[in-house]
Amino acid sequence: MSSASPCPDIIEVEHLSRIFRIGDMQVVGLADVSLRIARGDFVAIMGPSGSGKSTLMNILGCLDRPSSGVYRLDGVSVQGLSRDELAEIRNQKIGFVFQQFNLLARTSALENVGLPLLYAASPVADVDSRAMEALKAVGLAERADHHPNQLSGGQQQRVAIARALVNDPRIVLADEPTGALDSRTSVEIMAILQKLNREKGITTVMVTHEPDIAAYANRNVYFLDGKITRDERLPSPLDAAQELANFTKPAI
Repeated sequence: MSSASPCPDIIEVEHLSRIFRIGDMQVVGLADVSLRIARGDFVAIMGPSGSGKSTLMNILGCLDRPSSGVYRLDGVSVQGLSRDELAEIRNQKIGFVFQQFNLLARTSALENVGLPLLYAASPVADVDSRAMEALKAVGLAERADHHPNQLSGGQQQRVAIARALVNDPRIVLADEPTGALDSRTSVEIMAILQKLNREKGITTVMVTHEPDIAAYANRNVYFLDGKITRDERLPSPLDAAQELANFTKPAI
């Protein structure tokens, strides 16, 4: 696998298309999409159901391949890579956060977070310590021995974020990370994502259909019918930590 380039853009998409064939029908998932995302940016991908945003995320996460076009991740063109090479990229450079958490029910928070390290064949002695550090980063170290059914929805999502962080990824891809959460817990999750983005410089790409959640990102990219219709930078993104403080203020 070639080494990463010094390009300031960690994600480079050029004329990307994805066509799905269902029987004799062709369904356009993406149509000639070009997009660049700088290292350390926080981008919200928006659009209605079927607009192409999840299709793009699957390609960015090396879970799917485009029908045509070029995708370079951290300077590496990924479309010609083998399945094993793509799996290596996913494990080393990408952290995934999903709406439904995807935690193993009979496994503790600490063990759930450590799973990517086991898949990467990390030394057993390192797994628990690195998993605990990731749980500390999301403020959940005291729940390390709890199982998912002993955690609230927000706590489960924190575990999922810790799992995404445990391999020190270059990018976090978050697909509707607040979709199953109440408003206060959603702001808590956004505060964590903003802190990781600002303090650790982790590039964050988030799919959401909620404008109030997209307002925490630095940039909003809108999709419709497989195409980018608008791409705008937010001059003053909402500060989730400040918004969270407002929740704790007593009513007047």
